[in-house]
Amino acid sequence: MSDPVGDFLKTVVESQAAQPEGLEQKVIAVLRTCYDPEIPVDIYELGLIYHVGVDDAGKVEIKMTLTSPMCPVAGSLPPEVEAKIGAIPGVASAKVEVVWDPPWTPEKMTEAAKLQLNMF
Repeated sequence: MSDPVGDFLKTVVESQAAQPEGLEQKVIAVLRTCYDPEIPVDIYELGLIYHVGVDDAGKVEIKMTLTSPMCPVAGSLPPEVEAKIGAIPGVASAKVEVVWDPPWTPEKMTEAAKLQLNMF
């Protein structure tokens, strides 16, 4: 005998498990593995990530900045981030856009990053 309420709840749970929020958390976890080689703090904690967008189709858009336009990894870090995000299961495509507005400042760092860099 079919259980309509149980079937409905199962559908809701499966739907929520596939929602972008879960994928967004995976994207953030991967962002925390990306580092500017000159600074021993990941780019997420540094405050270099301004936006993480994940749509229902698994398309991921990242808006990030760098510590300065003259950053030595300006040519290599964004493609590295894009490749790592693109390798996450469930990601259909990944696009990283480097933006300069607003400019990055140390105030954008998390408390943990400031602590790690002895900035108190």
